[in-house]
Amino acid sequence: MADNDANIADDPYLWLEDVTGDQALDWVRTHNDPTVGALTATDRFTDLEAGALEVLDTDDRIPYVRRRGEYLYNFWRDAAHPKGLWRRTTLESYRTDEPEWDVLVDVDALAAAEDENWVWSGTTLLYPEYRHALVSLSRGGADATVLREFDVETREWVTDGFTLPENKSSVGWIDRDTVYVGTDFGEQPDGSSALTTSGYPRIAKRWTRGTPLESAVTVFAGEVDDVSAGAGYDNTPGYERHFASRATDFFNSLRYEIRDDELIRIDVPTDAHSAVYRDWLFVMPRSDWSIGETTYATGALLVFDYAGFLAGGREATALFTPDAHTSLADYSFTRSHLILTTLHDVQTQISVHTLGTWEPVEQPGLPTLATISVLDTDPDQSDEVFWSASSFTTPPTLLHGNSGAAVEVIKQSPSFFEGDNVVTEQRFATSDDGTAIPYFVVRRNDVESGPTLLYGYGGFENALTPGYAAIAGRSWISRGGIYVIANIRGGGEYGPSWHTQAQKAGRHLVYEDFSSVARALVADGLTTPAQLGAQGGSNGGLLMGVMLTRYPELFGALVCQVPLIDMRRYHLLLAGASWMAEYGDPDDPEQWAFMEPFSPYQNLAADVDYPELLVTTSTRDDRVHPGHARKLVARLEELGHSVQYYENIEGGHGGAADNKQAAFMSALAYEFLWRTLVPDHLASGQ
Repeated sequence: MADNDANIADDPYLWLEDVTGDQALDWVRTHNDPTVGALTATDRFTDLEAGALEVLDTDDRIPYVRRRGEYLYNFWRDAAHPKGLWRRTTLESYRTDEPEWDVLVDVDALAAAEDENWVWSGTTLLYPEYRHALVSLSRGGADATVLREFDVETREWVTDGFTLPENKSSVGWIDRDTVYVGTDFGEQPDGSSALTTSGYPRIAKRWTRGTPLESAVTVFAGEVDDVSAGAGYDNTPGYERHFASRATDFFNSLRYEIRDDELIRIDVPTDAHSAVYRDWLFVMPRSDWSIGETTYATGALLVFDYAGFLAGGREATALFTPDAHTSLADYSFTRSHLILTTLHDVQTQISVHTLGTWEPVEQPGLPTLATISVLDTDPDQSDEVFWSASSFTTPPTLLHGNSGAAVEVIKQSPSFFEGDNVVTEQRFATSDDGTAIPYFVVRRNDVESGPTLLYGYGGFENALTPGYAAIAGRSWISRGGIYVIANIRGGGEYGPSWHTQAQKAGRHLVYEDFSSVARALVADGLTTPAQLGAQGGSNGGLLMGVMLTRYPELFGALVCQVPLIDMRRYHLLLAGASWMAEYGDPDDPEQWAFMEPFSPYQNLAADVDYPELLVTTSTRDDRVHPGHARKLVARLEELGHSVQYYENIEGGHGGAADNKQAAFMSALAYEFLWRTLVPDHLASGQ
């Protein structure tokens, strides 16, 4: 520990962690200017930016909706409304080519009137009338939001409504005059914080309209070292219930039902995903779960009688059992059915089952060879389902109908690149331990080899499934580039175990998998190291940092976006403490021993021939600290390496606050890749 403390004390770039400090922002501007000057002056950059912006702004894209009562609600951004419109329409109107939208909130007008850089962060409508809304607004795209109450009928902000200042708050309706609230309540009587060390609420209170927040009644509290804690209300008619939960780390939670101020523990494994719906308790264990003499596999889906389970009964029905190739991705409810979305070698399959009997029901009309997801259901009222279907080359299609009945296409996105001459293949690379790692290769059918962009994430059980590559198709594939997505461990492509084996001490598997895919692309003749680029953001940005420091010989260029880099201090910065269950605790010498080799900041050297590097981040990112990206660049420059860097002064963790900024950031990355991966005679930028 003394050695590690000394490493922190010796860090000459701690001042770059001062997010909005004058010296740090001067450094940012000094680094932004040459990158913008170098990468934005070509005709190609102009075309890339315009093409991306057309994709993001086009009026022809699908306006995705969520049903709340008789209306379908949508949030929409376009060229005329870069900050966006919250609006609604009816299903009858929505089916037409030009729906009649009723605009509820114009965020551009609101931002102008209040001289604030508002970014829409979402809304919660009060069931069942859906008249009152809790609206969250972010400054510049940060996770922290300002909360206000809006009256949909009068189209006005409620003057005596529920409001909260900027914070990472959690608020949910109980009834017209009561909400559950978790926020920064200030120092507690025992001197402790109302927030966890991860910066999220740990205390849930019941707050009554017209009373000061200080008078709200505490109903549940977690510990300071938890990730978060909170309470919520289930308004399912006939099954109204109050719940509370503590996330003791990112993947473990304790859940309770609140009855007459009594906490009743729902005694499922802490690492399991669980949900209570009507009379049933659904449990998806993330590790093998033994009940009596029966052991249920990791990633199964079990259902129990909820009342019986609370009384001690453990009779389970297995609704899904995984195998070596098939995992459960999601499940949804309609009034009559349970819908299971599974992945078979990362390709979607749908099954529908009758609630209660669990018998399978045919679901006609869904396309094959597509990634299908359930976008919205209204289980309290009907069997209505909105479905989405797409592939790498097929634009998204919105389908509508009842579960267990025929569906119809009601919206179709336009094509943004010529998909008929593009081929998609699924291949498998062999990782260092012999595990087969799937990856998708997308290319024009006249392209056999050339500049290749490899994308990966590998963390938090997030699965990368095939989806329409509108911007990549325009900016990369249609121009002759080969696009590859790696389904490496750490994700959820094969269920929870695909992730859990790569946590903490198993983290090396993520990087071995990704590097194995990179080697396979070269071995199969698709590209060369000099023409192979890789891209990743957030946890994927850490992946890029490890490729830089441990596998530099495999790549010609890396795009490292909103990254984690200094794993010795990540748990001290913003939300970093919440991820210790994923990466480990660097303050524990035994854990730091397996973390240190994969902490890019501690493994930079002067005498290594690194690939070309573009690092991007956002000043307003209050999830992954921009200091990670800043310090990486500063340290590399100190060691004599050249790096290109751009930090968006706005944008939050997504890196951009509106479509124009998103298009600029996208074009910056693709221009960098074309310039570095393509031979000079093809890289004129014209």
